[in-house]
Amino acid sequence: MITIPSDYVPKLDHFELQRAIDYVKKTFQAEISQALNLQRVSAPLFVLRASGLNDNLSGKERPVSFDIPDVGAEAEVVHSLAKWKRMALGRYGFEPGQGLYTDMNAIRRDETLDNLHSIYVDQWDWERIITPAERTEKTLRETVQAIVSTICNVNHLVQARFPSLDTQIRREVTFFTAQELEDRWPDKTPEEREAAAAEQYKTIFIQGIGGALRSGKPHGDRAPDYDDWTLNGDVILWNDVLGCAFELSSMGIRVDEAALTRQLKAAHAEERASLPFHRALLQGEYPQTIGGGIGQSRLCMLLLGTAHIGEIQASVWDEETQKACEKAGIQLL
Repeated sequence: MITIPSDYVPKLDHFELQRAIDYVKKTFQAEISQALNLQRVSAPLFVLRASGLNDNLSGKERPVSFDIPDVGAEAEVVHSLAKWKRMALGRYGFEPGQGLYTDMNAIRRDETLDNLHSIYVDQWDWERIITPAERTEKTLRETVQAIVSTICNVNHLVQARFPSLDTQIRREVTFFTAQELEDRWPDKTPEEREAAAAEQYKTIFIQGIGGALRSGKPHGDRAPDYDDWTLNGDVILWNDVLGCAFELSSMGIRVDEAALTRQLKAAHAEERASLPFHRALLQGEYPQTIGGGIGQSRLCMLLLGTAHIGEIQASVWDEETQKACEKAGIQLL
């Protein structure tokens, strides 16, 4: 479902927008790598199905898969790289406090298309090693604040380069647990709770996504084998152009052996424990980490004040979206 604000006028022409997208991406990855002590590494577009490395996201999305005759195996286009990054940190010899980031590209064929969602996903996927003692809420929240502060810093740099832009972002993050939101707005859906909180506080982090709340329902679905459901969450900002909650990042402290065992059982997915990645994690072969993804096109949308993600990235759209954008003077790439 597409929404076109009645008074929407792009702040940059087509060529200015392309230059601004390039500037946002180059500037943000330089700033975030310094803020979180990250090193860029190359990452795969696809992984072998049998490896268990692909991310199941909510557990319902179907990956794009294909056979590789010379390898004699099936491969899947990645959904994200949460598990791959953790393996890579150990494989490449990173130390606690050090991390990596990648340019992650994915295809999510089952995505519901709207202003914010495309079947093509581009994000900075990042991961950093922590010590077992740092698997705490304090570590999580300090990292969230560092990411938001970096976004604010980049926003100021972008506006200095392109003065017609005027996106306002609240630097201070207001933290909620998913249970606190349910207690506060028990009659609203999770999406409606996010919107109510984001509209009031502008920059929020919702912690604890995946496990059942007191209502018996989770705030949102999360696969059981990458985030610790008690130490994860979403960074959400209020988008003034669209008048909606705007998720910019999903992140968290990753499962340790105990959390993986507990969550696989809760998800009735204990059979995954026999996959190579899961087996290695349960045997203590991978480091403890924190990580997440930060949407590249989403960040550009926010900072550059566009109304549709198709103004930022080239993808495939349904006929209704194409006609609505054409009528509104929105140029899809």
